[in-house]
Amino acid sequence: MKMRKAEKKRTTAETSVRVSVNLDGVGESKIETGVGFFDHMLTLFAKHGGFDLVVKCKGDLAVDGHHSIEDIGIVLGEAVKEALGDKAGIARYGSFYIPMDEALAFVALDISGRPYLVYDGGGMAPVVGDYDTELTEEFLRAFAFNAGITLHAKVLYGGNTHHKIEALFKALGHALAAAVRKDGSVGVLSTKGVL
Repeated sequence: MKMRKAEKKRTTAETSVRVSVNLDGVGESKIETGVGFFDHMLTLFAKHGGFDLVVKCKGDLAVDGHHSIEDIGIVLGEAVKEALGDKAGIARYGSFYIPMDEALAFVALDISGRPYLVYDGGGMAPVVGDYDTELTEEFLRAFAFNAGITLHAKVLYGGNTHHKIEALFKALGHALAAAVRKDGSVGVLSTKGVL
């Protein structure tokens, strides 16, 4: 079976990002974003999705993490889209609930070619470590729009912000893994004939 993998780069005046992804990997990752908590989240995403993932980013963290985290979402989305190719034979849809102690999160997605994000993180503390928690939505939007994914992500409840975000990233990994799974069908799962 041909491995579904891609490498993408993006360089701006604010960031330099390189991402490589193998959708048929084993969950190994090497993540260097300069934002410790976000490194942890991408590591969880890769492990729970079974994706091999390398992310290297040098960004203007003296400003804040916004440019780095959004640009990583852009490049990761582009890499996933390229790795999927024509999307023939994939399950297309994926959803998953993840409990993380007192928190519960849900992600549902459709690799539709029609990017959209519905996000409800519930109430969160403004920061976790060196991570601005409102950047979770920015990352998910950049990822969904550049991968061509309709993405719904919701924290149903919880008290600890670390747990809420961790549950979202784990759920994203599992939901994406389900959606990119080869289901044995021929062609794409659409009456339009394309995704």
